[in-house]
Amino acid sequence: MGNIRWVFLAGFLFVLFSCQNNSGSVKESYTSGFEQILVDESFAPIIEDQAYLFESTYANAKLDLVRKSENELLNLFLSDSIQVAILSRLLTPQETKHFEAKKIKIRINRFAIDGIALITKNPTKDSNVLVKDIIKVLKGSASAIHSLVFDNANSSTVRYFKELAGVKDLPAEGVYALKSNSEVIRYVHENPGAIGVVGVNWMVQPPVELEAIVAELKILGVKNIEGQAGSDAFYKPTQNDIALGLYPLTRSLYVINCEGGAGLGTGFASFIAGERGQRIVLKSGLLPDSIPSREINIVN
Repeated sequence: MGNIRWVFLAGFLFVLFSCQNNSGSVKESYTSGFEQILVDESFAPIIEDQAYLFESTYANAKLDLVRKSENELLNLFLSDSIQVAILSRLLTPQETKHFEAKKIKIRINRFAIDGIALITKNPTKDSNVLVKDIIKVLKGSASAIHSLVFDNANSSTVRYFKELAGVKDLPAEGVYALKSNSEVIRYVHENPGAIGVVGVNWMVQPPVELEAIVAELKILGVKNIEGQAGSDAFYKPTQNDIALGLYPLTRSLYVINCEGGAGLGTGFASFIAGERGQRIVLKSGLLPDSIPSREINIVN
């Protein structure tokens, strides 16, 4: 009798562990499996929306979004620890060679154009900014801008504005770098007169805990340097002004996939670039890479 019990127990445990192993193993494909995705935190909200809908659509897909500043993100990406990154720039020739040397094919999908918003507290009288004044303050010269606040010293927005002004380092006065976009929004709210720099998605679809604060902020109009597009008036990062090339502070967003084969990262990149993903971009306030079609039913 005792032997029968042991045989029964052994069989039960075998079946139990087999079921657990089978339930834990999901086939890796375009729509199933697990994938870590590096995400530039300056436009993380829109990628969070994309990931939520993607996982809701494909029950066996699980994405782990790793939010980092651009410099931190690239260090991880080039260490080959995570193979898919969402950036606001293309890889440099040197970065590209890193993957080519390993015979890894790089797949790139541009999925949106982001407008970098300049924000301030509502009571501030001046609602407009000149690009030439942004360049002056970044060069440490006298400017109509007294306080320009960025999300992170290692962020893509700081890199963008350094390139705009042609400087390697931020000046010691007049320009400040905090730790996140959330901190920029809170700082600007508490310090009238300060101008914050954030991705427009943070203003169009802010996190729940920031909605009341964002409601008391405003986005400034920006006028470009004389002779360039957008120099005839002050423009805001609306989808229309971005599409027409009138808003001066824009950047393209890319999914850069170095998986080297078919996987969930490739599926997610295709989803973002597809019609459903592009509708999410449209709703977020960014400009989709391809405008989703609209069907109009005419009833007689």
